[in-house]
Amino acid sequence: MSFESLGLSAELLRAIADAGYTTPTPIQEKAIPVVLAGRDVMGIAQTGTGKTAGFTLPMIQKLASGRAKARMPRSLILEPTRELAAQVAESFEKYGKYHKLSMALLIGGVSYEDQDMKITRGVDVLIATPGRLLDHFERGKLLLTGVSTLVIDEADRMLDMGFIPDIERITKMLPFTRQTLFFSATMPPEITRLADQFLSNPERIEASRPATAATTIEQKIVGLPSNDPKLKREALRRIIRGQTVSNGIIFCNRKTDVDIVYKSLTKHGFSVAALHGDLPQPVRTKTLESFRAGSIQLLCASDVAARGLDIPAVSHVFNFDVPIHADDYVHRIGRTGRAGRQGHAFMLAGPHDFKYVAAIEKLTGKKLEREEMTDIEVAPDTRPRGDRERGRERDGKRGRGRDRDRSRHRGDVPYHDQVASMEPVDTALVAAAPAVEPAAAPPREDKPRHERPRRERDQRPPRTERKEHGERPTGQRSEGQRGERQHAKAAHPPKEPRPARPEAAAKPERRHRRDDRPERDEPAGPGMGAHTPAFLMRPVPGHLIKRKKESETV
Repeated sequence: MSFESLGLSAELLRAIADAGYTTPTPIQEKAIPVVLAGRDVMGIAQTGTGKTAGFTLPMIQKLASGRAKARMPRSLILEPTRELAAQVAESFEKYGKYHKLSMALLIGGVSYEDQDMKITRGVDVLIATPGRLLDHFERGKLLLTGVSTLVIDEADRMLDMGFIPDIERITKMLPFTRQTLFFSATMPPEITRLADQFLSNPERIEASRPATAATTIEQKIVGLPSNDPKLKREALRRIIRGQTVSNGIIFCNRKTDVDIVYKSLTKHGFSVAALHGDLPQPVRTKTLESFRAGSIQLLCASDVAARGLDIPAVSHVFNFDVPIHADDYVHRIGRTGRAGRQGHAFMLAGPHDFKYVAAIEKLTGKKLEREEMTDIEVAPDTRPRGDRERGRERDGKRGRGRDRDRSRHRGDVPYHDQVASMEPVDTALVAAAPAVEPAAAPPREDKPRHERPRRERDQRPPRTERKEHGERPTGQRSEGQRGERQHAKAAHPPKEPRPARPEAAAKPERRHRRDDRPERDEPAGPGMGAHTPAFLMRPVPGHLIKRKKESETV
């Protein structure tokens, strides 16, 4: 089947011919007619099968008739990563060069002002990551009520990255009568539930069995005797040197490992660059452009480069770490063997990794070829211990702590090992050796104690020896000091004793404060006993008495 039989316009067929494609892939052959018919699509296809063109080509033809309004895009494409969004934008530019369609790319790492200007003028196609799209919406720069086509690409990757709540929020802002295109390489139960929530009577298109790799990829596991990172880096260098690598990607599970492997390969003379999510967006874009152009041979990356990147010249994929999720393995090796080319995939696995290998083989349904590398050794580090610790600090690997016994000696051998390595002492030789008399102490200077150095004060002889030398023991006064003290006592006679204080008068017995009040002769109020309130003892004003009499007469 050719592209002409799919019902595409002449402008699109011309753009496809300029791109060098003549025959559609299975996913394109099945998806393009359904999308042109206006039905929802749930596409399941492995990476590298051309599903990006499967939805971009019919979308361009449908958007050719119509005009975009300010701040109201006509179609929306959601991608999990910036690289995938930029790649889809390139596909629209490549296939829509004979159509006058406007496009905007909303991704992080780029200024808001340039993106706001494009949205304000009105765009036909809006390609975005969920986070940046919601930022523009919350700032009041975007309206989604005019979206007629929604594309959710790499849905399983969206699930892994935690974007599903954002997607659910975005879909509530869209019109209900829209067309939704849902694409994923794998279909776990969560993705199936989302498809039932977002799609309306979809057409299920399955180009190949889910979670399978292309048959043109040669897969191999390299078994290592240890999971030591140094040993793995040495094995990786040996594999690369033994292969004819035109362009290769090295995948690591962690961003820190990406930086370490990148520095190691650079140190050994390889042409390599690093790519992970912590790098600035301009650096990531420039790195991908250099890798596509062939100026960089190897790309050491995290899983940010595992999904959907279209780099046809990749000949090898090296898994420095076994992926924890089996689905990631399918996406990683899908970077090679694309469009019918021959590809090679190697995976380093130590003794602790084979439970993940078993999960990968169970998912793919294929027993991977295994090759042992037992003759590999890592030379021990012969540097002094201090240099090794400083090297770990430079690499960001600070030691867990120093040996507690290092405070007892100044060498690099622990104290208990040093003692254990000593030869036994011959007691006969010690007895026959002549006795060495201790050296005589130098004569002491006649200085007051407070003027002597601290060292001399701390090394004073015992009290008995100080008596022999004529010194006064501690706590005793000399004759002169005793005489001075007696003279001072005579000069200042003791004061006369104070006269005895008279006996204090007996204090009256303390009574309750109510009993301290003087007794009154006034009669007590009714029910008050002897305690009449003060306001009852006041005389009644005359005008009040007069009013009372008047009221009685009336």
